[in-house]
Amino acid sequence: MSVISVAGRYDVTIGRGVLERAAAAVPDPAARVLVIEQAAVAAVAERVAADLTARGIEVLREAVPDGEAAKTVEVSAHLWGVMARAGFTRTDVVVGVGGGAVTDLAGWVAASWLRGVGVVQVPTTVLAMVDAAVGGKTGINIAEGKNLVGAFHEPLAVVADLETVETLPARDVAAGLAEVVKCGFIRDERILEIVEASPEAALDVRGAALSELVERAVQVKADVVAADLKESSLREILNYGHTFAHAIEQRENYTWRHGDAVAVGCLFAAELARAAGVLDDASVARQRAVVTALGLPTTYTGGDFDEMLTVMGRDKKTRGNLLRFVVLHAIGDTHRLEGPSRDELRAAFDAVTA
Repeated sequence: MSVISVAGRYDVTIGRGVLERAAAAVPDPAARVLVIEQAAVAAVAERVAADLTARGIEVLREAVPDGEAAKTVEVSAHLWGVMARAGFTRTDVVVGVGGGAVTDLAGWVAASWLRGVGVVQVPTTVLAMVDAAVGGKTGINIAEGKNLVGAFHEPLAVVADLETVETLPARDVAAGLAEVVKCGFIRDERILEIVEASPEAALDVRGAALSELVERAVQVKADVVAADLKESSLREILNYGHTFAHAIEQRENYTWRHGDAVAVGCLFAAELARAAGVLDDASVARQRAVVTALGLPTTYTGGDFDEMLTVMGRDKKTRGNLLRFVVLHAIGDTHRLEGPSRDELRAAFDAVTA
């Protein structure tokens, strides 16, 4: 087990057999807890609920749709109604049990109820453990884009029990590792070295390599968030690859796995940096090799250039009409590229759609 502190504000516990820490993280004044869960992890939610009930806390359980279908105004409104009817007060707590969509939703519901109640996150996928559950970014989607409605709302605690990922499909494990290697590209090169040494070991849900990769990725995020909670400057580096990735997700009506989209998005960012003359060929090739080694997609052919450009214009990093991208000048050396030319954008697009 390892415990990573996020600027001393809350802890992320990572290990096997640590699920009991979720209920323990709910503070004593809480009389009620709303457990927001996915059907696939009902057994995990039941264990958390049983631990809470043993403490004399009233537990409400609400299952939500899988994936991005959970992150809607309609689902949020339903959960607000549940809380209202139960008499949820400011000392009561929300617990999110599931993948990244559930932790995003649970954080948003907690942030918006009575202007903010506590939330404990119990991520059950690799992606959620290293990305969505950590950092306090919450949100839901609207037709015009992903995560355009949300709030910064830090959790009381994050409990990442690695036993919960042991039943994940291999494709979902690989997709989760896209966010892990992103952390390798922007900050911790050791992550890349672990994957390059043995992609098979990195994908082994019961192995030591995956545990180390999760811990390292969480540490990267914790370090960045500690320095910049509300994405005013440094935290934007965590969005490496996400501008094009979110455009893919919206264009495909969220049928693509987030990690798959991020994998292609990272390569788009690498090719954009090369086209802008700030990243060398070897660094671009290394990123492509790491993504390929994990069996992640390297191309996207679903939208045309002008369409994708329009969608990217709605990205949260955009300022006015100025497109802004996180790019690398070298592995671990991040910069912002503001207002790239149409030719540079076209070159990157062509490289990931060929």
